[in-house]
Amino acid sequence: MSEDHKLRLSVSHLLDIPSLSREDIELLLHRALQHKRHLAEKTDVTQTLAGKVILTLFAENSTRTKSAAIMAAHRLGAKILDWDEKTSSSQKGETFSDTIRYLSAFGPDAIVIRHKDYNAPYYVAKQVKCPVINAGDSWRAHPTQALVDALTLMELKGRIEGLTMAICGDVAHSRVAQCNMALFHKLGGTVHLVTPDYLRPEKIPYPNVKLFNSFEEGLKGCDAVMMLRIQKERMDQSLIPDDAAYFNEYGLTHDRLAFAKPDAVVLHPGPMNRGVEIADEVADDPHRSAIFHQADNRVPVNMAALDLFLP
Repeated sequence: MSEDHKLRLSVSHLLDIPSLSREDIELLLHRALQHKRHLAEKTDVTQTLAGKVILTLFAENSTRTKSAAIMAAHRLGAKILDWDEKTSSSQKGETFSDTIRYLSAFGPDAIVIRHKDYNAPYYVAKQVKCPVINAGDSWRAHPTQALVDALTLMELKGRIEGLTMAICGDVAHSRVAQCNMALFHKLGGTVHLVTPDYLRPEKIPYPNVKLFNSFEEGLKGCDAVMMLRIQKERMDQSLIPDDAAYFNEYGLTHDRLAFAKPDAVVLHPGPMNRGVEIADEVADDPHRSAIFHQADNRVPVNMAALDLFLP
């Protein structure tokens, strides 16, 4: 491992992007790039987490995020203890607080948590003696996804500073949007939010964020366009038009993508709803879509987080 292995983060937990310094973010991204290169070259023989046990605590459905965390732990030599809410004592009436106290007593070396409750990772971090990595809570935060997006843009564009990214769709209920706004603020980028009024956030948290109703205005000068699915599970669905009507007004097509820079790339945190927020031909465009490039970066980013946060 290189010299930056001796560097340490300024925080004990990965709970969100605002709690990280710019130096923290840059260190995490640099370590992720190292791990990605080792994986590609099949030279990643580091077992920095050998003998460690990672507790995965997912109280919301997850495919990509959970699989990436587990794969990252295995790549680093750690073992996994998976807590399954569907078969846990919470189904017998046990409180979340008591569950955390019991699990903490088992002595995990780190906890990776996804939970529907706002600030749940902060609550867990106060109850345990190990690092907590937030894999998504409520609509508040999803820091590992924002780091995945940043790594993808750094590889494709060489930087974040000076870039403009449009985040389009259901911004009001998106933890990915919240974390990307914070990350672009810290790294010197600009964010355009393109969203209908009924999916607009209540407030704009940073001066580098601008709000638009139309693709024509919102995509001008953009280096990247991130599409978001409608978070129907977090909202009153009566507010939403049917899928076809929504696509006609706010789905990303090649005609709408043309409002951005000619070399603008398309991102999506997934899962995609094709024909709702994004057209098939855009999602699968080999020259403009970076969606599956993002997928390539999930395991390296999770490896970096586990590698740097675990003592």
